[in-house]
Amino acid sequence: MKNKETKNKNIKITQIKSTIGRKKVQKKNLISLGLKKIGASKLVIINKSNEGLIKKISHLVKIGKG
Repeated sequence: MKNKETKNKNIKITQIKSTIGRKKVQKKNLISLGLKKIGASKLVIINKSNEGLIKKISHLVKIGKG
């Protein structure tokens, strides 16, 4: 096995738009990231699965440095 440095990089995501009228998949993606209300923020570890979730709901969230 190769020696890899695993640095836990975090980003802060904040929900800025409502889920009313959105597809069920988008609502589930928000909930899986821990966001329920407008203005809710969460620190999330960057990995491939979370990057995909954020990419799908990028129009509903604001991404900042963690």
